[in-house]
Amino acid sequence: MSALATLIAAAALLPGFHQVAAGPHGGLIETGTFPGETRPGLVYLPPGFTRSRTYPVVYLLHGMPGSPSEYVSGTDLAGFADSGIVSGAIPPFLAVLPAAGPANRYNGEWAGPIATALVDEIVPWVDANLPTIATPRARVIAGLSAGGFGAVDIGLHHLDVFGTIESWSGYFRPLHDGWLEHASLQTLAANDPTKLAPALGATLRRDRTRFFLSSGPAHSHWFKPAQTSAFAHELRGVGVPVSYHFYSQTHGEWRSQVDTGLAWALRLAP
Repeated sequence: MSALATLIAAAALLPGFHQVAAGPHGGLIETGTFPGETRPGLVYLPPGFTRSRTYPVVYLLHGMPGSPSEYVSGTDLAGFADSGIVSGAIPPFLAVLPAAGPANRYNGEWAGPIATALVDEIVPWVDANLPTIATPRARVIAGLSAGGFGAVDIGLHHLDVFGTIESWSGYFRPLHDGWLEHASLQTLAANDPTKLAPALGATLRRDRTRFFLSSGPAHSHWFKPAQTSAFAHELRGVGVPVSYHFYSQTHGEWRSQVDTGLAWALRLAP
């Protein structure tokens, strides 16, 4: 299918969205506002996108403060995805990049109303408007930095929605900011993956939830790589397998984490 035909087909499936970028082999990046959000998000459509097949979906959460564009301009999502799909290294997939918070400089956690909107409004909207494989096994939730915390926290709360959870240079204890700035100790504990994971061990094993955790030096002045390895150890302690990666070079570290994490998840996707 030509890029023009792909764009026409996509426009019919994504009301209110329009193209803003293209990958090197015909993949498309479209922008629009998802239900429950106040600022635009992004969607990646693979080369040869068609309604006649269904696709796994990756939900990518950005860091704070930040926006979905960090995956387009910062880690070249379309370039990695297009090349991997065309070469056959990874299967065609869709990526959904929501935007957290009410303003461009929102600096907080993926928690509260923005987490609720993702699960209760955006995921159903995506499944209704795009040809998805609408099962937990075919849904990945992943994120960078604060997005990594959000991916793990939201994923652990919604194991019936997401089957693969990834954190790239993330952290695993909630911060007192954003929607959690005035949270009670009880609410903070309820959003603490280091407490949630051990309690959910039996469910994680039963559902065969998959985890990819990675870290490196770029964020180490805020969140030590040891925190990621400790969380990986905690998961393994309750019998949950984890793919853990440490990147020693700062240059290109985040792109390496994103590329490796996505390839790992998608090679095992339905």
